[in-house]
Amino acid sequence: VLQKGLKENFADAQVSVVDCPDLTQEPFNFPAKGICGKPRIADVGGVPYLIPLVQKKKVYDLNTVAKDIELPGAFILGAGAVSSKVLGINAELIPIVQTKSEKKPAVNGSYVAQINPADKGCLLEKYSSKYTDCEFGLLANLYASEGQPGKVIEVKANGRTGELNFVSCLRQTLEKHYGEKPVGMGGTFIIQKGKAKIHIMPPEFSACPLNTDEDVNNWLKFFEMKAPLICQPVIVSRDPGFDLRVEHTHCFSHHGEGGHYHQDTSPDSVQYLGYFQPAELLFRIDRPQETHLVGRD
Repeated sequence: VLQKGLKENFADAQVSVVDCPDLTQEPFNFPAKGICGKPRIADVGGVPYLIPLVQKKKVYDLNTVAKDIELPGAFILGAGAVSSKVLGINAELIPIVQTKSEKKPAVNGSYVAQINPADKGCLLEKYSSKYTDCEFGLLANLYASEGQPGKVIEVKANGRTGELNFVSCLRQTLEKHYGEKPVGMGGTFIIQKGKAKIHIMPPEFSACPLNTDEDVNNWLKFFEMKAPLICQPVIVSRDPGFDLRVEHTHCFSHHGEGGHYHQDTSPDSVQYLGYFQPAELLFRIDRPQETHLVGRD
């Protein structure tokens, strides 16, 4: 299903079932070896807690989320916002955490991408270089598993010929094929070659309400960032009525760039290599009661 869909949007695409590579190795350096074992997705909070105006009291903890999704000690990947209570500012969180279990403390391999106060560029830092908690704020889309080795779906796609980004192509392919049945998956992929359009939220929350997508885009800071970028996508083919963010992807690198992935900007030369696992369960945590569809891109 995925290979057929990707071939409509990329010059070359190959999808196969392989053994998950050891994700503790380069370029991932994750705290867990794989993305297998009781795979599940959590959609926590949501964009309505950020816009039109921020609700700073919305703070969560990945260790608590792991218990809420009935998988204490889970290995969690995904995309979210930092806790402004902890950092004192707003920024993009790239969560990569082996949550705490009865036997072991948490291992936080997350990154933070923020606007550098010095030059207004991207400042990417390891979370654990400054902080010891596993908090986040406002919203997150998370893929969780036992972090075990096992069989995964390997996706290779080179040379983008269509309009869709890599993640949207995967999601829309699933939606087209499975229709009303929601199919979710997560994992990691690398943009091996090329460049990508990435945003980072400003350090200050907007004082005036952000009421339209145009308002949001004028507030966000956009960059073109270079490969290799290691990305953490969470995808649900369609929302079964839980007010989900159906796709959300953050990325980091080893050259100081990272943030929220939108699209590659070098379609001819781009190369994607990804490892995915379909999720068995979906958890919706602290769903906003007042909602809207602004800023979901």
